[in-house]
Amino acid sequence: MMDVARLAGVSHQTVSRVLNEHPNVSEQTRLKVQAAIAELGYRPDRAARALVTGTSKVIGVVAQNSSLYGPASMLTAFEEAAQATGFAVNVGSVRSLDERSIADAVERHLDQRVAGLVVIAPVASAGPALAKLPDDVPLVTIDGDPERSSTLVTVDQVAGARAATQHLLEQGHESVWHISGPADWFDAAGRVEGWEAALREAGREIPPLLTGDWSAASGYRNGQLLARLPEATAVFAANDHIALGLLRALNEHGRRVPGDVSIVGFDDVPEAGFYNPPLTTIRPDFDAVATAALELLLAQIESGTTDSVRRTIAPALVVRESVAPPA
Repeated sequence: MMDVARLAGVSHQTVSRVLNEHPNVSEQTRLKVQAAIAELGYRPDRAARALVTGTSKVIGVVAQNSSLYGPASMLTAFEEAAQATGFAVNVGSVRSLDERSIADAVERHLDQRVAGLVVIAPVASAGPALAKLPDDVPLVTIDGDPERSSTLVTVDQVAGARAATQHLLEQGHESVWHISGPADWFDAAGRVEGWEAALREAGREIPPLLTGDWSAASGYRNGQLLARLPEATAVFAANDHIALGLLRALNEHGRRVPGDVSIVGFDDVPEAGFYNPPLTTIRPDFDAVATAALELLLAQIESGTTDSVRRTIAPALVVRESVAPPA
């Protein structure tokens, strides 16, 4: 506050009045103080103060208010890992991961003197808000932009998609079709990359990409097309819900799974083993991602540094009954 006062040419009492929106401050003085605050990046209850005093045992998490299995599982795993180390978790849920929503959620967390921040940011729209965060705030991003120079922990989407595609090719299928997630999701982009890489490495033709939106409805919609293509004997679905809709469409058209079409999903939702047939899928290790994110965040909190570190957690192939050699 004294730094702000010196830069603005006023007393620290005047700075306090501006911060508390006291009416007995002229507009010119208010603007000078606000400009100094912006220039210095001053925050009354900045997370850095909490680190110095050791009074905060709360981690702020920003996540989209979503029922999607992956993000919801990631959030639950992180809460459990943090609580095991004696930290409470304050979750700021946002309707969408756009710049304004994330910035507002982060602002609320910092005003509450959290020790550090975790942002579950699987979509490109989160980037601008993360780029504007203060450099002195401990921050770990989960499933964020792989091109951004910040501490990031993520599931190895490319490796998971590669494993799914290779498993289908190893059964003798000539090629593998793919129903992707939304184009602006980093998870979806990584899975497309892994699918394409596996096909190129095997010297196989890459079929046209089909796009979904993580929902069973989008799997069903794309399944209506695939059911009419006899050459489509193997499909990698970007998540298990897409696979569920695809199963329904193929069944309605008399295409047997895995007799006529083999399917591999991604996520290993709790119901995947009860699909008809039980679904072969890729299982992300959400607990390992959460543990790694917490370890990196605590290291930043203890050291007072915010170096850029990257951790990628490999998923596992879970083999069930939805894959077989082509008829």
